[in-house]
Amino acid sequence: MSLHVEVRGQGPDLVLLHGWALHGGMWGPWLDQLAPHVRLHLVDLPGHGHSLWSDDLMDLSQLARTVRSHVPEGASLLGWSLGGMIALELARQDPGLVSALILVATTPKFVACDDWAHGMQAAVLDEFARGLASDHRGVVQNFLALQTRGDERSLETLRLLKRSLEAHGPPDPRALAAGLEVLRTADLRDALPGIALPTLVIAGDHDRLTPAGAGRALAAALPQARYREIPRSGHAPFLSHGPEVLREILGFLRRRQEPIEAGAPA
Repeated sequence: MSLHVEVRGQGPDLVLLHGWALHGGMWGPWLDQLAPHVRLHLVDLPGHGHSLWSDDLMDLSQLARTVRSHVPEGASLLGWSLGGMIALELARQDPGLVSALILVATTPKFVACDDWAHGMQAAVLDEFARGLASDHRGVVQNFLALQTRGDERSLETLRLLKRSLEAHGPPDPRALAAGLEVLRTADLRDALPGIALPTLVIAGDHDRLTPAGAGRALAAALPQARYREIPRSGHAPFLSHGPEVLREILGFLRRRQEPIEAGAPA
């Protein structure tokens, strides 16, 4: 299946995977500062943005296989939320494909359970899923609002998210339903020790969807992970705290790629 991918910038390949209900154009203006150092591949996931949906994409493994053909050999992956889970699954499936991971507001397990306290209650996610049948646009708006709750710049961040969504139009309701099911069922915890890639984990300390505790546990379980927590940030720190996130990402890439080290700020 072919996905819409916008490619811009120059340098080593960095593939960006967005979260539920958004698209590859939602990352914000800090990408303009990143583009001189890396070649950005801004992917629209199936049923989002300009990419069509296919009904056979019903779990995390299938989503990762669909993204696989759009990832250049040796690329780094930057995934946010659901996109971060897809990045982890892709690294699990094909460990030789990817050179590094950057995981923003990402969790190995989105839903809380008896042995995992760092997640959303299943009943809340089920309520979102039930609402899709009658008002999928309202569900998306409510989910966006939840992403910014607790952030010190919540109103500004919510406006950016809504503006991004409007720019490319709403996602396919079938993709929304499938994405919520992935969030409800996926559990990558057992796979993490086998993902031995250099990894940067970025979390917001006020994130209400994927709590900072999930980021800390994720980084602790990955063999080569570095953890960075953004103070007073919610679920979209790349929008609310763009300069801080840019600095962390450039620093991580600079330590791994000589071309970036030569051109990036100290």
